[in-house]
Amino acid sequence: MMVQLIGLTAGVILLCAVLVLWRRELAVITRVLMVQGLALAGLVGLLAVEQSSLELAVVAIGVLVLRAGLLPYLLRRSLAAAGPTQRETRPLLNVAASLLAAAALTLLALAVSQPLTALAPGPATAAIPVGVAVVLIGFFVMVTRRRAVSQLIGFLLMDNGVTAVGFLTAAGVSPVVELGVSLDVLLAVLVLGILTGRMREAFGGTDLDELQELRD
Repeated sequence: MMVQLIGLTAGVILLCAVLVLWRRELAVITRVLMVQGLALAGLVGLLAVEQSSLELAVVAIGVLVLRAGLLPYLLRRSLAAAGPTQRETRPLLNVAASLLAAAALTLLALAVSQPLTALAPGPATAAIPVGVAVVLIGFFVMVTRRRAVSQLIGFLLMDNGVTAVGFLTAAGVSPVVELGVSLDVLLAVLVLGILTGRMREAFGGTDLDELQELRD
């Protein structure tokens, strides 16, 4: 049962990353990111049960509060200030090409992760390719999306993937280490949220292609 549950939560984490590429509405993408945070917290909780670790259980609660609560809330506030119709209108690749790229990146993650999964076969290590794939998809989102908020979402996807890989490979991460990483991510989101707000006030939008066309 534990193997199936870990596989299910890992599958939800990967599915949410793919949905970010599929949808264009930033409000919907923010909700998808919240679901991914819930799945990530569930994955850590399952590892805590499997290892009978109270520390991991505490970390799972922290992941739930931060990744499924606070960070999506900050993104929603940023979007609310910009209006209800925020969309990613001009990505570098269309939806079909983006989904094909996600499939290719997932296969690449599976190939790259084979040495790690072979070292210690088990339900946790079997899910490592999912975390690596989410990291690659998050980087792909940052490269191909043109709005500042979309690139911030790509950064958060990468961080969720790195967090998943860390827990799956290290058989648990110290709560102090996870707290430090989470605070760094929170600080980055706050700074980027303030920056996008200032960009919107000064230039009327956060589309990077439009900002590149500005001249003194």
